[in-house]
Amino acid sequence: MRRSDREAAYTSFVLARQDHLRKVAFALCGDWHDADDLLQTALTKLYVAWPRVAKDGNPEAYVRRILVHTNIDRFRLRQRRVQTVSIEAGAGVPIREGLGSEEHAALIEAVQALPEMQRKVVVLRHWLGLNVRQTAHELGIAEGTVKSHSSRGLATLQRGLGEPVRN
Repeated sequence: MRRSDREAAYTSFVLARQDHLRKVAFALCGDWHDADDLLQTALTKLYVAWPRVAKDGNPEAYVRRILVHTNIDRFRLRQRRVQTVSIEAGAGVPIREGLGSEEHAALIEAVQALPEMQRKVVVLRHWLGLNVRQTAHELGIAEGTVKSHSSRGLATLQRGLGEPVRN
């Protein structure tokens, strides 16, 4: 594939998926400015690896993995916990079907209050719909760890919201 074709394919992918990937980055780190930085880093790494990634045929999974690992690296470098923020419904985070704006805002706030790894597992498993194996692979943890973080995270959300969490 010629360089101009590769760049056109990369540009097309980024334009089509950047809004969704920005929301994933926000869900991982809890701050829009950090999410923008995280996404920029991920897209730069994707550009470098684009010929190989495009040939493999799943660039979105590759970018999600970069987002997760880059966020973990930043957390380790800063040696501090990511601060969570509350957001208003409609601030760029997709509203879950069947939820009103107040319920949606309460759900987002409850998810942001989870410990970091539980939040990542809940977002990947129950927001993005990845299975246990995919989530474990993206986070670099065991499948059993995914299950326990998911269970604890959902239980915390149920307690905080006072009702069963809808998936």
